Amino acid sequence: MRLTTTTQVSVDGVMQANGGRHPILDPGMERGGWARPLFDNEAMTFVDQTYQRADAFLLGRRTYELFAGYWGVREDLENPIVGALNTKPKYVASTTLTEPRWADTTVLSGDLAAAIRELKAEPAGELQVHGSAILTRWLLENDLVDEMNLLVVPVVVGQGMRLFPETGPDLALDLVDSRAFPKGITLQVYRPTGRPPEYATT
Repeated sequence: MRLTTTTQVSVDGVMQANGGRHPILDPGMERGGWARPLFDNEAMTFVDQTYQRADAFLLGRRTYELFAGYWGVREDLENPIVGALNTKPKYVASTTLTEPRWADTTVLSGDLAAAIRELKAEPAGELQVHGSAILTRWLLENDLVDEMNLLVVPVVVGQGMRLFPETGPDLALDLVDSRAFPKGITLQVYRPTGRPPEYATT
């Protein structure tokens, strides 16, 4: 399976609490909900279609718990996101979760890289990561991401966890698609291609 990530990110790189405030999962984050007002019908159609083409989901522990508490308790399976998340296999990367309450969940708690490579070795399909900041960072560091969907929201949040840390891996990215939605969100689809060309020296 191809491993793809889909991330809503502000212009200053923040990805935390894009959908709203959650004092338990996002303690101290006072500016939650910054992305929601700018998701117009076209942008939401893209998100819906993305979820619909998934064959399985890979989530970090915090995102898994947030999704389970919101999407996992809904029964309106005709909703594209609800239907996808509640009928497709889910994998959660966690060393502390022992009894997942969401059906069709497998906890990956051992050699995470080996487990993900085994999933990626399946001949077809798409393994999707949504949100999951810490996991996404780790996947990029370990060269496990095949494609990145960045939904860049035209706001500066000024607070919260950013997608790329101050000291992380340097990556070359091949831009394979881009578009703009009516309220200013832009989609950038990248494929990591290894290390960047040698930096210019003076």
